[in-house]
Amino acid sequence: MSTKEQKVKVDADYSLMPVPGHARRNIVPLIAMLGIAAMVIAVRTGDASLTEKFAESQGLSIITGAGMVIGSFVSGGTATPNFARFAKTPKAAVWTTIIAFFLGNSLMFCFGAFSGVYVGGNDIFEVMIALNLTLFAVIVLGLNIWTTNDNALYSAGLGLSNITKIKKSPLVLISGALGTITAIWLYNNFTGWLNVLNCTLPPVGAILVLGFFCHKEDYAQDKENTLEVNWFAIAGVVLGAVIANVVPVGIASINGMAVACICYLVGEAVNKKGK
Repeated sequence: MSTKEQKVKVDADYSLMPVPGHARRNIVPLIAMLGIAAMVIAVRTGDASLTEKFAESQGLSIITGAGMVIGSFVSGGTATPNFARFAKTPKAAVWTTIIAFFLGNSLMFCFGAFSGVYVGGNDIFEVMIALNLTLFAVIVLGLNIWTTNDNALYSAGLGLSNITKIKKSPLVLISGALGTITAIWLYNNFTGWLNVLNCTLPPVGAILVLGFFCHKEDYAQDKENTLEVNWFAIAGVVLGAVIANVVPVGIASINGMAVACICYLVGEAVNKKGK
């Protein structure tokens, strides 16, 4: 086994260490089953039909809702390659991603919708508590946080390590500590924070995708990372995030991605003229 293969194997093992593989395979179906069961019980025990409940609730506008959905998918897509690269085959990576996004993510939206309608919250945990399913609520909450934050912490540590060239382990510990501390504030501002992320992260995804299609040859061969900084890409991310969070017209996430792409393409044109 080559040095690079060993490095990838260690990285892969590290990413899976906090949650063993067999546990992952069982946790996701368990969360889905408990969540669906809670939704069914909520409908059967409710004092009004589902249609009436939704009619009574204060909904979002189409543009706001579309922006949140698009932002959520794009935000998740920026981190997905960190884990999809460990799939045994490209086909497995594609199918796993499709199932996770279109089935898993959509199911989570349903959980949030039912929570908002029946108990005025934003999590299936609150629905279970309202239905006196406290034990199951704690199980779902614990397993959900365990698996989700495991992946998020790995992505954060990996990204910071690539940027700073500092060993990943201490960065993971620091990120975890900061995340735990800020979670105290985020608990009461969770929806607002998600809205900020859904506006800020899509420009990052747009730059990553555009960079791939503009420089496919760099991905076709195994090249070492360079220290070159694409300032137009950085400007695109920053400006896109600002526009998405500030401009009230249109769909925020799409506005941000459009601005990011324009900045990146301007940079490509400038770089070509300079050569």
